[in-house]
Amino acid sequence: MNAQLAALEPQALLHYFLELSKIPRGSKVEAAAAAWVAEQAKALGCSVDIDPVGNVIIRKAATAGKESHPTVCLQAHVDMVCEKNEGTVHDFLKDPIQVYQDGDLLRAKGTTLGADNGIGVAAALAVLASKDMAHGPIEVLITIDEETGLTGANGLEPGRLKAKFLLNLDSEEEGYLTIGCAGGVDTITTKAFTPVAPAAGTQPYRLKLFGLKGGHSGIDINSGRGNAIRILAQVLGSLGPIFGQQLASIKGGNKRNAIPREASAQIFLSPAQEGAFKAALVGQAAHWQAALGAFDPGLQLALEPGEATQAMPADVADTLVKLLLALPHGVEAMSPDIKGLVQTSTNMGVIDTRAGEVEVNLLTRSSIDPSKVALSERIAATCALAGFEAHTTGGYPGWKPEPNASLVQIASGTNEKLFGKPLVIMAIHAGLECGLIGEKYTAMEMVSIGPNMWDVHTPDEHVSISSVANFWKLLTAILEAV
Repeated sequence: MNAQLAALEPQALLHYFLELSKIPRGSKVEAAAAAWVAEQAKALGCSVDIDPVGNVIIRKAATAGKESHPTVCLQAHVDMVCEKNEGTVHDFLKDPIQVYQDGDLLRAKGTTLGADNGIGVAAALAVLASKDMAHGPIEVLITIDEETGLTGANGLEPGRLKAKFLLNLDSEEEGYLTIGCAGGVDTITTKAFTPVAPAAGTQPYRLKLFGLKGGHSGIDINSGRGNAIRILAQVLGSLGPIFGQQLASIKGGNKRNAIPREASAQIFLSPAQEGAFKAALVGQAAHWQAALGAFDPGLQLALEPGEATQAMPADVADTLVKLLLALPHGVEAMSPDIKGLVQTSTNMGVIDTRAGEVEVNLLTRSSIDPSKVALSERIAATCALAGFEAHTTGGYPGWKPEPNASLVQIASGTNEKLFGKPLVIMAIHAGLECGLIGEKYTAMEMVSIGPNMWDVHTPDEHVSISSVANFWKLLTAILEAV
């Protein structure tokens, strides 16, 4: 390990984070990382249980004199979103994350950092390793596959946990206490087609759109950032009447819960039109740079040699482009009760074209379940009008805020003692596992805390080292106060 990184404080927490970063742990392939967490806990003398879906449940006995205090569960997820910049050479199935220090920040070289939620996992392990903290009985729940399906939280069995209080360690803003979140549902829409031969005299090209910020589809959905899939569809729709390019495929986005930063289309075009097409792209790029402004200034368009051998039928291609323009993306409604909180939204997150089929994946979120259902039904209806099949999957509930719960008062009061001010109580538009856990443990009080981190789910993800130190102080103080 880099000696400079190894010396950072809080040393135990960041040690575990850096060690975890060496283990590939993308969603659904995080078993080795979960096993590593279990091994660390066993080495610390804790009892460890692996449940049927792969969650790790750890127990640490209370310190002397606090055996009768309420049990507290520390909860985090071990998987991470795997995103990288175009041109970054990194295999998320075998390569470690290349973490480096940038002043007060930790970043990764060309990939997501995995602070979401590796910092939470590391904090839980650091608590287990601590020998100088007075605390009651502690449980640790490390879940799997939070980012792509909430599989771990969904599969958690009632009765596994004994805790009265749960501290979710998956928040991303210091000074705030999250006590509620949105629920969500995926819509997957597909269209089968029979490929056709490209027009005589045309060649394959790749039209690519890149340079957007992307971001978390819940937290950043109201930030004004561009959606690469939507904008690419706009470009194709604008240039089609001029150049008559044939569409072969569209690919964009990697995760349904990340705003897509990049997208590309394989097209067929006459070589004689190449120069004019590139000139038109300059105009399109300027148009969209002006439209996005300071919200997302990095958009670029480029045309390069392609590799397609067959095209979509013209009617399928035309319908697909129009559907991408008609499907919702962004904020649908703001909360009438909590100022600044997005109530309902959709992220058009992924599009892929395989042999004879195109698929689009959208994630709809809402803190109001009927609104979530209504919007997903409208999406399905729009797809049906375009002749696409659609189905929903992966639905999960929201987490109802309980601002008067005793754990809320303990956490906020502890922060005031430490830092001179209470925590700001908030609900978020992102999804947290608390909704699913709370369905099974209805008497359990829950809150969520975390340090300052930014641009999660993107290769620009970074976390504040000093904020991690404050997060650690607050976490340990809350455990001592319960």
